[in-house]
Amino acid sequence: MSRHPLSSERTTLDPFVVATGDASPRDQRDLMERPFFSLAKARRTAPIRYAAGDVQVEVFAVPEHGMATIWDADVLIWAASQIVEAQNHGLTTSRFLRFTPYQLLTATKRGTGIRAYDLLKRALDRLQSTSIRTTIRHGEHWRRHQFSWINEWEVLTRRDGQVEGMEFVLPDWFYRGVIDRTLVLAIDPAYFRLTGGLERWLYRVARKHAGHQPQGWRFDFAHLHEKSGSLARASDFALHLRRLILRQPLPGYQLFCEVENRRELLHIRPANAPARACGKDVKGICTPHAPAICTSHAGDSVLRTQRSQLSLWPDDENQARNLSNSTSNFYRAAQSGENPPIRAEIRGPAGGEQSVADPASSTARPGGGQ
Repeated sequence: MSRHPLSSERTTLDPFVVATGDASPRDQRDLMERPFFSLAKARRTAPIRYAAGDVQVEVFAVPEHGMATIWDADVLIWAASQIVEAQNHGLTTSRFLRFTPYQLLTATKRGTGIRAYDLLKRALDRLQSTSIRTTIRHGEHWRRHQFSWINEWEVLTRRDGQVEGMEFVLPDWFYRGVIDRTLVLAIDPAYFRLTGGLERWLYRVARKHAGHQPQGWRFDFAHLHEKSGSLARASDFALHLRRLILRQPLPGYQLFCEVENRRELLHIRPANAPARACGKDVKGICTPHAPAICTSHAGDSVLRTQRSQLSLWPDDENQARNLSNSTSNFYRAAQSGENPPIRAEIRGPAGGEQSVADPASSTARPGGGQ
């Protein structure tokens, strides 16, 4: 169902008409690591509340539609990509986008049948009805910003019912984060092929923090659980992380489990970075007789909430500068669970272990270089 309030922002905004679906995918940095979206396909109405230092994020859903999911966030990634691409060509952009659903669906690797169009409309409903409160990018005197991911949207149809196009208006908070080029990162188009909610969120975390740094980035399992906003138990969440380490689904990144004093850490490293052990390059990290890393009696999936799964989306490059983020917890690594300097055993994709001392971890920066 389209949304067309009596007082429409579209009457005061010039439309940005999307001319093509071809644009290198780009993501907004503030959305890439914090819990702004549900990671489950089942309808979620439980709110998300997250705080770290002066950063606060609260997300609220309505029962009718449920919370916007990380699959719904593809709409925002597509919008950001189109705005940046237009700016690259010297075109004027706006928060008011006019486009054809076909452009969005094909760019985000969706189907283009009737069901895909219906699912897109449901996604827009969730994006509009989800309410966000955050202190990220607050002004000098204004501490908290409240908005929805889409202010309003409408479907344009002919008299015979054929859909000709769509329009929606983005919130100012999101739009300002896109036109500021330091707050946008290029992502791998293969991201849209990731089917799991956690692996999608983890890729965005990897792209923002590990970037192209050879040393990558480390996170405490418990810290990641808190940052994700997942409703899963901590044990289920940890189990799913171990399974992702075995499966290695993230495009451009490798995952390793490091253990120190019974504390598990996830080490995310660019796929082309050399493995290091005791300061020496090694071809692999796999020693015999290592214990299995996926032996838990926890539940099946981190994507399970209190209800059965519902498929709300079908399962089906220009590099931006990767700058460090001043809001990162890097400078409080020991307390935050991010990128601590450690000496630990590593469990890699093959389940092997090796003791590692990595002095580079104490000098790493979020995002790392180009």
